[in-house]
Amino acid sequence: MNEKGSLAPVLLGLPIGLLLGIGIYTFGYAKGASYMTDDPAACANCHVMKEQFEGWQRSSHHAVAVCNDCHTPAGFLPKYLTKAINGMHHSMAFTSGRFPDDIIITPRNHRVAEEACLKCHADITDMVRSTRHSGDSFACTSCHRNVGHSH
Repeated sequence: MNEKGSLAPVLLGLPIGLLLGIGIYTFGYAKGASYMTDDPAACANCHVMKEQFEGWQRSSHHAVAVCNDCHTPAGFLPKYLTKAINGMHHSMAFTSGRFPDDIIITPRNHRVAEEACLKCHADITDMVRSTRHSGDSFACTSCHRNVGHSH
């Protein structure tokens, strides 16, 4: 084998090893394993979520729901896929410093939360939804903004 052939694995392994090492370090530093649980305190790992966490503690949902009940879809794969997508976006925002001072929910995450409202409160929401025309849309948070997070 020539010298060029033995250098290729090193040139390929170096960036892969570097990325893997940075990823493992970042996962540990950011308390990544805590996000795999249903513990609401994990959501307060980031200082920007402190207000939302404290609002949840004061809310009517504190005794009956945790963050994942409202902010991740049902089912193992959809739940952890959502957590992975959100984690990637949060990591990029915090690493780059590009995150808004006021937390803004994404359209995708808003749909997830709305589905959770409709599922848990189906006895009420089915009746409300049946009085609307099929094209009408509404958001639970239009009227109930402070339910999950007291402001």
